[in-house]
Amino acid sequence: MHRHRDLCERAVDPLEIAAGLEAHGITDRTAARFRHRDVFSLAEEMYARAPRANDNPHSATPPATVRLRAAWILRTLLPGTTCIATLAALHVTDGQARLVAAAAGTLAVTLSFHAALAKGPLSTSRPQPVGAHLWMCSLLVYATLGDGLLGAAASGGPETLPAATPDAAWPLTAVPVLTLTLACAPAAWLAHHFAVRARHRLTVSRGLEDFATSVRPLLLGTFGLFLAATAAMLTVTAFALEEPVLYPQTLTLAALLFLARLLGAHGFTYAPTVILTATATAQTAALATLFTARLPHCAFLAAPVETLIDIWGPGTISTLTCGAAAAALLIHATRKLTRASAHAGTATQW
Repeated sequence: MHRHRDLCERAVDPLEIAAGLEAHGITDRTAARFRHRDVFSLAEEMYARAPRANDNPHSATPPATVRLRAAWILRTLLPGTTCIATLAALHVTDGQARLVAAAAGTLAVTLSFHAALAKGPLSTSRPQPVGAHLWMCSLLVYATLGDGLLGAAASGGPETLPAATPDAAWPLTAVPVLTLTLACAPAAWLAHHFAVRARHRLTVSRGLEDFATSVRPLLLGTFGLFLAATAAMLTVTAFALEEPVLYPQTLTLAALLFLARLLGAHGFTYAPTVILTATATAQTAALATLFTARLPHCAFLAAPVETLIDIWGPGTISTLTCGAAAAALLIHATRKLTRASAHAGTATQW
């Protein structure tokens, strides 16, 4: 580290350090003396440990804890607050006033979500494609309207607009969206805690394998705590709104969105975008097959979806698609977020 100090401080990528080490005659056999399998593994740890050229040279070791900033803490509370205000406005209005309140509330919740995710522990270090945000909104819309529309379409409907009553032909479920907006706060706080603890373990670990072994249970514990907090809020919101408690659909969607943002916050945006796109596409395709099956000679297209609905109910599609996607992202996260380079700049940028 001292011999190649200038190289480490100027590098913008671990591969640049690896190239410089090889140029100085460092081989995989030399890297093995430092308990690394090859030069690239050694370069990854050197990149993670070395201060950048614009950093304070006397603060290479990050603090064990980072002071929480009140700005992003308040922003994480905005989505839940605006969603509660929107639901309250819908409860006390009727007719055209309700439509205006619904439109204004949807816009307010969308803007508050953007503000909560723009900066802080859940903000992405790389710009995400516009499609990723659209598919995420599609998943939230499906959580509100999708199961009801799926059930109505399977029975030959819908013949009416969605209504916020459980016995309606096309029921609108507000519990999942309210729970997810409220869960934005614990998601950000847990993501902050994970980043800080991972940075601390990076400074005390003696190798990449040692670091990965220590961070993996931290990641799984953070994920478990988020699901527990979301389940608790789901129970409270369902009781307050007097709606069914949709544990499978809501928890799988919450897990998917949390893992996608956590990966994006550490620089891994490609896989979450692909997974979100595939999930939203699968849910849209399930709805499309029910309506396409009404065309002549196309009834067979709806057979798989109708079978799932008959056996487990309309919520099966959401549970299966989001559950499979969340499991795939969790496996991906255990591989990517246990790398030292994933935590080189986190926990200090907000």
